[in-house]
Formats: sequence, C-alpha cells, structure tokens
Amino acid sequence: MRILLVGASGRIGQLVYQRLSARNHEIITASRHFGDIRVDLTSVKSIENLFKRAGAIDAIISTAGAADFATMAALTPEINQTAVLSKLLGQINLALIGQHYLYNNGSITLTTGITKEDPIPAGASVAMANGGVAAFVKSAAIDLTDGKRINCVSPNVLEEAMADYSETFIGFTPVAGKKVANAYLKSVEGKQTGQEFKVY
Repeated sequence: MRILLVGASGRIGQLVYQRLSARNHEIITASRHFGDIRVDLTSVKSIENLFKRAGAIDAIISTAGAADFATMAALTPEINQTAVLSKLLGQINLALIGQHYLYNNGSITLTTGITKEDPIPAGASVAMANGGVAAFVKSAAIDLTDGKRINCVSPNVLEEAMADYSETFIGFTPVAGKKVANAYLKSVEGKQTGQEFKVY
C-alpha cells in the first residue's frame, strides 16, 4: 500500500513507521519540521498542499496534533485553541481533504488518547480534542462510500515515554509501543470502520 503518515517524526509516528515498513508498505512521511513533506495541521492550505504533493494514496494515518496542558484555573480560550486547531480540527481537516485522494477501499486513521476517559490533572483541553475526534470518526464512518474506512487509535502513555511523563500519568500502567503500533496496522490492513482501537 501507499501510505501517508502524518506525525512521522513523533514517538508514536516512528513506531508506526517501523511497523508498517516491516510490512513492505510505501510510506510517505510528513510532519511540521521533518519528513518527505512539511505540513502544518492548523492550516487548511498546508493540508491541501500536502495532498497535492502526495497524490493518490491507499491510507492516511495521523499520529500528529498538539495540545497544551493547563489546569482549569489557568486554561484560557487562547491556550485551548492549540488543541482545537491542531489535535481536533487539524486531524478532522486531514480526513475531510484527504478522503478525496484515497483510492477506493482506502482508510483513514486518526489519533485520540486515554485522557478523554481517564482524566489527568491539567488535561481538560487534550481530553476535549480526543473526545471530538472519536465522535467524528464514529459518525463519519457511516457516510464514507466506495469501501473507504475511518478509525482512530486511543493509546495509553507509552512505556518508552513514561520517564518523561511519570509525574503526569501517576499510577497509570504504560503500554508497549509495539502494541500501540499494531493498532494502527489493524486499522490500515483490517476491515473495521468507525472504531476507536483502545490500547490501554
């Protein structure tokens, strides 16, 4: 398959790249600062340019999307906009524009996260974005035609990242990166649609 991987330079993106490469897929990498193509998820024009450059593809994967952590007392509309414009609308716009570049029977896979179900301090903004993406995926799946599918992956904190986030995810049991990468593989090579693959 010819796969566009957005967020390829991130921790999860690198794991997904390794897993899919082992399956001999052709992977086009994209991110804000690295990869075959640069893209800014907060810009519709940038996303449109991404697909014009990438051309027709079999699958779109997003492991991208920024969000700021802030307690409710500190959270402002401006701070919340990071998650709205990047992790929420950025991924949704990727799907809206990208669907027109998908071959028949192609797939879209977006990323949510455990925080929408298991809250952490200062995590309201990212939880909001995760919940919005999951709801969009579930509903959008019934409208797609020509065998096209859409799913999302909701990972727990990674074992590989726990050293950096141990104080944020206190008491959480991290999951292996390989297990998370397999969820993206399942979304791409499987047949399910409208699903949120939870890796907790």
